[in-house]
Amino acid sequence: MNALTSLMDGFGTALTPVNLMWAAVGVLLGTAIGVLPGIGPAMAVALLLPVTYGLDPTGAFIMFAGIYYGAMFGGSTTSILLNTPGESAAVVAAMEGNPMAKSGRGAQALAAAAIGHFTGGMVGTILLVALAPTVADLAVDIGAPDYFAIMVLAFIAVTSVLGSSRVRGLASLLIGLTIGLVGLDAMTGQQRLTFGSLQLADGIDVVIVAVGLFAIGEALWVAAHLRRRPPEPIPVGRPWLGRADLRRTWKAWARGPFIGFPFGAIPAGGAEIPTFLSYVTEERLSKHRDEWGKGAIEGVAGPESAASASAAGTLVSMLTLGLPTTAVAAVMLAAFQQYGIQPGPLLFEREPDLVWGLIASLFVGMVLLLALNLPLAPVWARLLRIPRPYLYAGILFFAAVGAYAVGGEVTDLVILLVIGLIGFGMRRYGLPVLPAIIGVILGPAAEQQLRRALQISDGSATGLVNTPFSVTVYAVVTLLLAWPLLRKAVRRGAVRREAGRREAVPVVPGAADQGAADPLGRDDS
Repeated sequence: MNALTSLMDGFGTALTPVNLMWAAVGVLLGTAIGVLPGIGPAMAVALLLPVTYGLDPTGAFIMFAGIYYGAMFGGSTTSILLNTPGESAAVVAAMEGNPMAKSGRGAQALAAAAIGHFTGGMVGTILLVALAPTVADLAVDIGAPDYFAIMVLAFIAVTSVLGSSRVRGLASLLIGLTIGLVGLDAMTGQQRLTFGSLQLADGIDVVIVAVGLFAIGEALWVAAHLRRRPPEPIPVGRPWLGRADLRRTWKAWARGPFIGFPFGAIPAGGAEIPTFLSYVTEERLSKHRDEWGKGAIEGVAGPESAASASAAGTLVSMLTLGLPTTAVAAVMLAAFQQYGIQPGPLLFEREPDLVWGLIASLFVGMVLLLALNLPLAPVWARLLRIPRPYLYAGILFFAAVGAYAVGGEVTDLVILLVIGLIGFGMRRYGLPVLPAIIGVILGPAAEQQLRRALQISDGSATGLVNTPFSVTVYAVVTLLLAWPLLRKAVRRGAVRREAGRREAVPVVPGAADQGAADPLGRDDS
């Protein structure tokens, strides 16, 4: 009841005209920035830090929260329409959203994403209010073996469900893990795969990899086929969700928050892991398995709901422990320190107006985001009417701007082109792109947690499975690996039993000429 009373006071703070204005500005800026490939919410918040020096802390953080949620939705817009994720959390939305857009259902995909963000954000923020202390305690108890087990689960899950075969999925994952090795070893300081280049010593930014594999690779692939196959205009489609769409999406919207929120609260990869775990879950539970990869709307609704709930989970450990679990949380932590505020267990006592005003503004921001983007879904979908040469020329331009903005180095543009050529080659040979992105994002973190766990156990492999949580996760991994083999064995056994039954049935001579429709062979005449 105390939390509910504090939340009501927070609404009194968030609904003042000035703070309401900052929430609207944040949502608008976040959506606009999220649409641009490569400029994600973390960079947007970082760029706006100097601008907020003169603002009241409460108003500044309300605007930052609006940017965070708005950028996540904006990233899914280009991910769905142009197969170009604006930020890493929107990568999974392209898997089913872009095929939907190409088949004339772009407006439906955007509507499913908008409602998914609203649902996930609302449920996630309610869980933030109710469960913040409990989730924070659980996050403290999770160690290196548990983090590594979660990341192994992510690798196995993504290679198991994407692409035409597991071998291709594994090959794509290895490409991503190799790119993730570029740079200095975090523990020894040794250079790896830098080829003596100082520009590569810091590694390759995941934004450049995502934009290169998706945007540049897709643009080159389309350009290679334009002369061979003239482009056909893509229909926009009707701008609303039908009853059949709602029946297929409401369960995905409801499941997404309970996948996204826990992963947002622990430092295990931000929104990337829960989005594709939600994708895996919806693919396994779907009754329309034949549509996956061709535009299954559940593959948009579930991951987007999980992504938004993950953003709420991120605030749990940041506010209660001062532990940033994503790049955005790290930038917001710097913003807290800029104002002389230290997040932690005492923050709720020392700055109750700021904390509860920020939490209440998340509810306000979700409503503003839905009201802004749901009516604009058909308008955004009309981007697909632009002729392909102009459209992809614009994509290349904004992709180059986004990649250059990451570090301000010309080398980044060269790396972007090289990775774009790799993306083109992956499309040519049927390798899925998502495992490579996941390998780049989680590979370095998985390596660090693996080495940390082995150091704690003096090099013993048993140190990787010395907690109940890690054992449970590895059991799930084993089930994922063994399930296709078990399913084949069950089917083979069923076929053999059926064949045995057929051989055991005696064949009556001339039965085919008698009343075959009557199992007793009676003659009605």
